[in-house]
Amino acid sequence: MWFKNLSLFRLTETFTISSTELVEKLEHMIFRPCGSHDESSFGWTAPLGGNSELLIHEANGFIMICAKKEEKVLPSAVINEIVQEKVLELETSQGSKLSRKEKNTLKDEIIFELLPRAFSFSRRTYAYIDPKGGWVVVDSASTKKAEDLLSHLRKCLGSLPLVPINTVNNPSQVMTQWLMDDETPQGITIEDECELRSTEEEGGIVRCKNHDLSLPEIKNHLQQQKLVTKLALNWDNRISFVLDEALAIKRLRLLDLIQEQIEDTNAETEAERFDADFSIMTLELANFLPRLLEVFGGEMKN
Repeated sequence: MWFKNLSLFRLTETFTISSTELVEKLEHMIFRPCGSHDESSFGWTAPLGGNSELLIHEANGFIMICAKKEEKVLPSAVINEIVQEKVLELETSQGSKLSRKEKNTLKDEIIFELLPRAFSFSRRTYAYIDPKGGWVVVDSASTKKAEDLLSHLRKCLGSLPLVPINTVNNPSQVMTQWLMDDETPQGITIEDECELRSTEEEGGIVRCKNHDLSLPEIKNHLQQQKLVTKLALNWDNRISFVLDEALAIKRLRLLDLIQEQIEDTNAETEAERFDADFSIMTLELANFLPRLLEVFGGEMKN
């Protein structure tokens, strides 16, 4: 399986925890389904899924982990309706209005009563650690979900010294210049999607999709003090993606060269396909991510 959205983080110290030790630490927070009165549950599960119980998946020195979160679904409209009915009933029987505190207590009691009957849903968030390259990559378009995973990983490990990537040159300004000049670094090609935002506090936003970004109308927007905040790019005809101003990668897609490489693996079982995908993906990104930093002037050193 390939990651679709990449939130990128840099390890500030060498990752020295062995695979055996990592598994032992993750086992302290293994996923368990919600109890009858739990609103949510979070823990580690096997990346391979199915009948696998292995909490990590390794290939070529890269380590994949997977967090699972389950949440109970209690529609606020349903809760509010029940609360209002109960408030009316109590106020009528007591002959006096309930205080705000009493209403909040009543609401908590009703939620507690409803939880055992609530539907639940779960989602998985994947990440991998690249000890050699010094990366932690989370497959999430949501900063909050990525931070949740890293926060729980930090609790398990005791510490996890890492930071979001920070480059010497401002990504938004660099991408804006690429569009202005119709020129990009070697290996990087602009595709047909972008988002432009005004530098003014209440300025406009322009979103283009399936659009020729070399047309004069795009440059007109840039000349009116708009900056590129998202841009669809292609790297060496191997992967395409949308890059935002924080260097988060969205909608990562494999191009023909990689697809052919995957087909050549002749993986037969689901586990073999999973391992092949992970191996190819991590090696591909290990080549791409340093290049990404390079085209934005390299990393900002603290």
